[in-house]
Amino acid sequence: MSARYGDLRGLQASVDEARHLVEVDRQEAVALLASVRVGRVVFTRNALPAIRPVNHAVIDGRVVIRTRLSASLSRAAGEVVAYEADDLDTIRRLGWSVVVTGTARTIDDPDRIAHYTPLVQPWADLPLDVLIGIDLELVTGCRFVTGP
Repeated sequence: MSARYGDLRGLQASVDEARHLVEVDRQEAVALLASVRVGRVVFTRNALPAIRPVNHAVIDGRVVIRTRLSASLSRAAGEVVAYEADDLDTIRRLGWSVVVTGTARTIDDPDRIAHYTPLVQPWADLPLDVLIGIDLELVTGCRFVTGP
């Protein structure tokens, strides 16, 4: 038995079921994104795409992440970036994925910094002194589902 996926008896039957991709609307995609805390930000570094796993929160209509002033990600402020998060069951091949494309902006308002900082806790013991908000300009999402 798997703690994450429950009882695996009958797994073969569920694996054999037909699967398909269902697009979700913006509202559901944002709700799915808000239901997890980790994703990947895609930005440009030295004219090449770079991807970093980061933790996030969806606050005030944007994806908020923390980084270091010295990190290449902090230099993406003012640029268009992509953010992707998902929750995928690789055994049953079910789950969802959401991609946000929008402008990354440094959050410098002291009240917002005070409010957002405790909501986006870092995983590593590093001084993450910059908050970046990614505007939800383009939001797409899909679910991998079984059934007719």
